[in-house]
This record gives sequence, structure tokens and C-alpha cells, in this order.
Amino acid sequence: MSRFDREGVRNYSARDAVGAVAIIALLLILFSGGSIRSAAAQIEPGIGRDIVDAIGGPTEWIADLTPLATAQHDLTGGLSPDQELGGGGFDEAASAPDAGGEIPPVTADAFDAAAIGAPAPPKEELETLLVTGDSLSTPLDAEIARRLAPDGVEVIREPHLGTGISNSALTDWGQLSTAQVAADEPDAVVVFIGANEGYGMPGPGGEQVECCGPDYAAVYANRVRQVMNAYRQDGEAKVYWLTVMAPRDPDAQKVSELVNAAIRVAAQPWASQVRVVDTVPTFTPGGRYSDAIEVDGEERIVRESDGIHLNATGSAIAADLVLDRIDEDFER
Repeated sequence: MSRFDREGVRNYSARDAVGAVAIIALLLILFSGGSIRSAAAQIEPGIGRDIVDAIGGPTEWIADLTPLATAQHDLTGGLSPDQELGGGGFDEAASAPDAGGEIPPVTADAFDAAAIGAPAPPKEELETLLVTGDSLSTPLDAEIARRLAPDGVEVIREPHLGTGISNSALTDWGQLSTAQVAADEPDAVVVFIGANEGYGMPGPGGEQVECCGPDYAAVYANRVRQVMNAYRQDGEAKVYWLTVMAPRDPDAQKVSELVNAAIRVAAQPWASQVRVVDTVPTFTPGGRYSDAIEVDGEERIVRESDGIHLNATGSAIAADLVLDRIDEDFER
């Protein structure tokens, strides 16, 4: 007699253990007999796979004779990640003719190579540059033209005073941008606009949307995106779109904040071609208006008396910002 029997610890015999294993095996066959063949499919071809598959055939047949396998699946379905998901998977969406239906696809154009550590494309020669926008684009256009003249770059200066993206009464920028690139085919476009915004615009359903909530921002951003798309010329040109530094008037500041947010959102699909040149940190850090900023160690007036536009000194600084970014993309 073993010490287990003497102490009364052993309650079951080896025969009991064999019986228990047999019962468990039977239950597994009844509830999940088909899983053995499924497991065989995951094994590399060979004798091991053949043996498991041979066992899986009869066990699957036995399981199919009873409703237990279906009941087990229903009871434990909430714990399993293999539920029926239907269509719309990543691979399916990527290969669909409409590239994902209602979800716009992310393309390589959305990434600036420098931002992801990829090699930058080779620089091309800058031959033609269009500088355009509303009154904010002057005298920036003259300053850029003066700087690029020694390099033989043709600078087309085309300001449209008093116009705005949200106000098409004087100029429809959707039409204008298309006409500009058709006429000049510039290698790059500098855009500085936003002094005359905040006008109501028709929404997607034709209803008038007033400034300055999210619905208005979406309509405005879609208009900006349309203009950006025209200027980038199917990826053949670069666009340098300046944000608007805060104006003096507090109410106008709210509009400028919306304009800048919309510019950033609008540019997202084409970060490889549309460069957002942010003027705010230089001229109005934190969105706080100031007539003067520090230039070469001394305070200099950089704004016009209207509290909106840059003066000659401010425009020279803005030109530095733009040309530094252009030099990252072009030889001149």
C-alpha cells in the first residue's frame, strides 16, 4: 500500500483517470470536432499534418451529427474575435475602383518627405513664380520679385485687392486660380489671402452658412482646398500658402483664427506640394497683436496703421520666411 492510500489521500484510481480523459475527449469531439481539421490546415505539409487531418475527418463528421457544436459557437461567440465582419476591409477598400467609397484614401501626396525622414526629391530649377492673394500680398510680391530678379526667376505679381475666399462678388477664386495656372503654368505659387473673410457662404445643401462655427470652417476649408488643388497642378507645382497674422481688431482675430485653421486642414492631402508658411509665430506669437517685433536686436514697426497689413519691413521678413521654404524645394 502506498503512502497515499495509507493517508487516505488517493481517491481515484488510474482507471478513473483514463475514463475521465476519454469523457473529455468525447466532449471535445462533440463540441469542437471540426477544429481538428482546421488545426491541420495550419500545419506545414508532412506526415504530422496527414495524421492530424486523418483524425480530423471522422471527428468533424461526428460533431456535425449533433447540434452541440452550433450551440457552443453561439454561447461563446462574444468571446471570439472571428465574427463575421462583412465587407470594407483595408485590402478591399484599397483595391476598390472608388478607392474606399466615402472614405478618401490617404496617398503619398499627403506626406512631406522631410517630415517622415525620407529622402527629399531632387530639387528642380525655379523659373516661374506666381505671387497672388488679396491686399496682404502687397508689398510682399514686390519684395520677392526684387530678391529673385538676380537669379533670373520670372515673378508674376497678381494681387486682387478687396477680394476673399468667402466673398465671390468681386472675384471667384475657384475660377481665378484655374485661369491663372492655365495662363502662366508657374513652377510655384505664393498665396497670401485672408484680410477680407467672414462672409456667409452657401453650405453643401445650398443653405447659407454664417461665420464662424465648425460648419462655416468646413465650407471655407473646402473652398481653400479647391484653390490649392488648382495651384498644385496635379502635383507638378509647389504652393506656399501663408497664414494670416492676428489683426488688431478682436472680432477680426476670431476670423483670422478660423482662416488659419482652415488653411491647415485644407492642405493636409497634399503636404508634399502645399507648404503652409506660418506667419503667426513671427508677427503675432500666441495670437497677440503687436505693431512692432524685435528685428536684429531692436524693436521695429512691422504693421501698417490699419492694424492688418504688413509694411515694407514686415513684408521683407515675410519674404524671408517664404524664400527659406522655397529654397528647400528649388534651385535658383
